[in-house]
Order: sequence, then C-alpha cells, then structure tokens
Amino acid sequence: MANAPTVPTDSLGHPITVAASDDVLVVEAHDGSRWELVCGLEVHAELHTVTKMFSGAPNQFGDEPNTNVDPVTLGLPGTLPVVNERAVELAATFGLAIGATVQRSVFSRKNYFYPDMPKNFQISQYDQPIVVDGALELPSGHVVGIERAHLEEDTGKSTHVGGAGRIKGAEYSLVDYNRAGVPLLEIVSRPHVRSAEQARQYVAELRSILVACGVSDGKMEEGSMRVDANISVRPEGSDELRTRCEIKNVNSLRSLVRAIEFEAKRQADLHASGEKVVQETRHWDEADGRTHTMRSKEEADDYRYFPEPDLVPVELPSSRLDELRAALPLLPSQRRHRLAAVVGEPITSEPVVVAVERGQDDQALAAIAAGGDPARVLLHVVQNLAVDGGAELPAERLAEVVRMEVGGELTATQAKQVLAELVADPSRSAAEVAAAKGFEAMDTGALEAIVDQVIAANPDEWASFCTGDDKARKKLSGFFTGQIMKASKGQADGKLVAQLLAQKSSS
Repeated sequence: MANAPTVPTDSLGHPITVAASDDVLVVEAHDGSRWELVCGLEVHAELHTVTKMFSGAPNQFGDEPNTNVDPVTLGLPGTLPVVNERAVELAATFGLAIGATVQRSVFSRKNYFYPDMPKNFQISQYDQPIVVDGALELPSGHVVGIERAHLEEDTGKSTHVGGAGRIKGAEYSLVDYNRAGVPLLEIVSRPHVRSAEQARQYVAELRSILVACGVSDGKMEEGSMRVDANISVRPEGSDELRTRCEIKNVNSLRSLVRAIEFEAKRQADLHASGEKVVQETRHWDEADGRTHTMRSKEEADDYRYFPEPDLVPVELPSSRLDELRAALPLLPSQRRHRLAAVVGEPITSEPVVVAVERGQDDQALAAIAAGGDPARVLLHVVQNLAVDGGAELPAERLAEVVRMEVGGELTATQAKQVLAELVADPSRSAAEVAAAKGFEAMDTGALEAIVDQVIAANPDEWASFCTGDDKARKKLSGFFTGQIMKASKGQADGKLVAQLLAQKSSS
C-alpha cells in the first residue's frame, strides 16, 4: 500500500495553513500576521541535441556511468571547447517562442570547486546571455516575465552513499560524468510568480513550449528539466522585497507546490518572531515535507566570472533567426486562444485549458468543422475521450455522435456509450453502433408517463422539490433524473427530463 502524502509542517511540526488563490499565496504566521509570497523561478532544461555543448561526446540518458565522456568532458590538459551549433539554435528557438530578444552572447567561466565538473569551472553565460526580455502567458491568464535564458554546460551527477543520501554524513560519493557537458538552457523568470499554483502552471507551460519546439524532452523524472525556486515573503499588501532563499533542484510539479508553501510559511514565522531570514540555498525533502539548509547562497562575485578565452562571441544572422521563427509550431497559448474563439469560451475556462494540455484541441476543432456543436464536442473531448485511444478517435466519428445527440437521436448517456464503442472500433459509424445497441429516441409521451410514475412513487421528495429553495431543488432534480434514467434504461433525454420536471412543478 502506498504511503499517504506527507503534509507540509512548520518548524514546530504543525500543519501549514495557507490562503491560496490563482493570484497570491498568503500565509498566516504563528502570531496571526499575514505574509504574501514573492517568487522567481530558474528552470534548467537540457537541450535535445545529439552531442554535448562543447564536445562530440554523446548526449544520451541512461547509459552506463562514465561512458559518454571524452577528453573535453574530463577536462584533460590541452583540450579546447567547440560550441555546439544546434544547441545555439535551440536556445534561439526558445527565445523566439516567448517573444524575447535573441542577441549576441558571450561565454564565461564560472569558477567553483565541486567534483561534478572535473576542470573546476563551468562554461556558462553571464552578463551577455543569448535570450533576454521574454514573457509567458499562463492558462490562468497571468503573465510571467522572463528576464533571461542563457546557455551553459550541465554538471556531472553526484551520488552520496550512506547516511541520508546527502553529502553530509555520507560514507563516500560517486560521480557520473555522463551528464557533464550536456547542453543546458537556464531560464530565469522575473519575480512575478505570486502563488504555488502559478508556479506549477508556469513550469508546466514552459515544459509544453520546450517540448513543442523540440528544444528539450522536458522529462523531469530523468533530470532533463529541473527547477530552482527563489522565495521570499513580505507583509500582505506591501511592495517591499525581502531576503530570499533558493530551493534547489526540485524535480516534480507536486514537490514544487509543496516546497513553496512550506518555505513561505517558514519565512513568515521567522519574520513574525523578529528573526532574520538568512540568504541561503535549501533542499526540499519530499519524505519529511520540509526544506533544509544546504549552503550559504553564493553571489556572482563568488564565482569569479570572466570571459571564456577559448570561445568567441556567438551571434546568429538575422536570416537564420527568420528561418527559426518561421518554423515555430503553434504554441500552447496560441492554441488556447484559437480553441476559445471557436467554442465561445474564455481562454481561461477549464475545458479549453484541459483540451490543449492533452493535445486534443485539433481533434475538437476538426469535429466542430465537421458539423459538431462546439459546446458538446468540447464536453465530450474533456469528459468522455480522456481514455486510452480517445485522442485517436477520428474527428468525423465524434462529429457524427454529436449531431445525433443534438438532433435528439441519442441521449447524453447513449452518446457516451456510443463514443466508448467507437474508441474501441472506429471503423463503424455512430449510427451503426447506436442501432446495434438498440438506441432510439424515446417518445415524449412515453417519457412523460415515466416521469409521472417516478413522481407518484416519491411524493415526499416531489413535495420538497416543488416548495424547496434553489439548493434543495437542484439536489432533488438530480435524484429524480437518476430515477427516471433508471426507469427508462438510460434512454431518456436529460434536457427533456429537466423541462418536464420544471413544467410539472410549476403547475
């Protein structure tokens, strides 16, 4: 049996309570004071290239440790880096997709002394990144600015053996250099993320864009996309910026939401107690549901950046940028706008968002173009085609079912059953499936007789339905509809049932 999810707790072990919305996450400190979240996200996406950023070693996940290496990866004396042209183009493609400026960029050496980079520095970009000033529209409609995206090489992977799996208390550590040198795009948002839900939407939207454009495979479970969250809190309603902490290498959307909520509450309690929040890097522990100190936060000066002397500046010609821009696919935000315009829903409506997230918006649009009622098509896509094979159902088959339903030849329940049969065997028509199952429209007179029988069998409920308030009537309407559907063996038209109940209660 799976373990129950751990509830985030404060420093005293008490469950965290938050007032969250799509707009702002507000946490209540132990003294009753209220604090709101300010968050910026750094997303690290490994690029979908054949070889590494500065060498010809393979860029491939899952191979035996330390097999995808070469002299450049291992930092051997006399080796020189060569820029991967495809990686540069993928970074530019991402920049164009978010409406950013793709500019002349310069590589720098970021110096630090950890064993995951054998040459003791990482080639990255500092003050002249390849992408600046972009933006992302979330499904909620909230817009998050993207300050920059810069190219760099990924580090090796360290495995700490013994203890709790962290470097502190480990018996020894192992390093796999297969990941060292893999092309990495670090995407830095502005502090426009104001709730854990916005953070989740932002990372999900970013992943959708990266995958759609072929920039990255976005597989968080394989580490090809990792998230750092920079979190601070401030008194509710203020505009100040306070000391932040960075939560490193969060590798799932669920963990991201939980980590943000915990850290916001932790900092709020510190402020409320008159203590200082120390700027530091912290680790999210999914098992115990809290963040832990990793190290003091490094600043740019600590890394002693200087221009990489072995690499010249990189600048893509405008003609190549035009080609990359022309090759961009339709992006998630554009697809939401397109579908919403056709079905007459807001771009933030749940059915529109869900259809696009599942990649079934083309299916819905094609079915509408084939004569299906927009509202019914979208409802079936979201509710009844969220099954294996549902996305592959030909749009014409979906349109057939909807036309029969709207025309009164099928009830909503029957339409659902016909769709299930068509998903299993789309070679048949909707009419053939309906005939084989004995579905036909119920005569209004026959339906009215069933309604009268159900009313007569439930006099107390009917009296309450006729005299009750809206809440009671809604509840009892569901009761009567269910009984009528049962008596008619699912052949009753739900809309007509509702009309008959309303007519009879008013008379």
